[in-house]
Amino acid sequence: MKRLSGLRLQVEDPKMLAGFYADVLGMEARAEGEAWRAGYAGGDADLILLPGGSRAPHSRDERYWKIGICLPDLDIACEHLRQKGVEVSAPHQFRDIGYMAHLHDPEGFAIELLQHDFLGNRPDGAGDPALLLGGGAHVGQITLRTGDIAAELALRADMKLLSVQDVAEFGFDLHFLGFTTETPPDPDLQSLANREWLWRRPYTTLEFQHIPGAQLRDSPAFMGLEFS
Repeated sequence: MKRLSGLRLQVEDPKMLAGFYADVLGMEARAEGEAWRAGYAGGDADLILLPGGSRAPHSRDERYWKIGICLPDLDIACEHLRQKGVEVSAPHQFRDIGYMAHLHDPEGFAIELLQHDFLGNRPDGAGDPALLLGGGAHVGQITLRTGDIAAELALRADMKLLSVQDVAEFGFDLHFLGFTTETPPDPDLQSLANREWLWRRPYTTLEFQHIPGAQLRDSPAFMGLEFS
């Protein structure tokens, strides 16, 4: 089956950035010519770090937003990051979406950490404190912004819509698409029952933050997605 296998970003220092993802976030990194590829073992997407970029602030009117890393124990992961001197936000339950925290890599790209289970639902022993980030991490989402979700869904008709999540008080909604034959637990794609299920999927979903009518600009670093 086709899968979302990579995110291409043009960065200032591919080798240094790949080292961060390996040493701090537990990915495997390898050189591919002048580029570097970093990712977890499994069927999720890799980061493909291309040379020729420049470090610059990232703004909310850009099309590319972030990656999301899903894992079994967010508290263990955040403690490991702090021990390595990485600034990470305090874990919190964001509405009825997920138990999460946020950080930035050395070149300013946003990273979301998202626990498989909502706050209070995590089973005992979900993460291993002896492993980096508690083990079991994978790239769960690559997030793009859009002002026209209907156009995005038409363009990605080969992907299955797995979840729709309304965040009306912040002016957007979220749509998650994947290459899969799986069916979410609840046929109502806005159901809460599908959310913790979604955070456990071993493949990477394409997430759209839909801001109706938003006029977005191309992200200078975003060089597209890799499908295989």
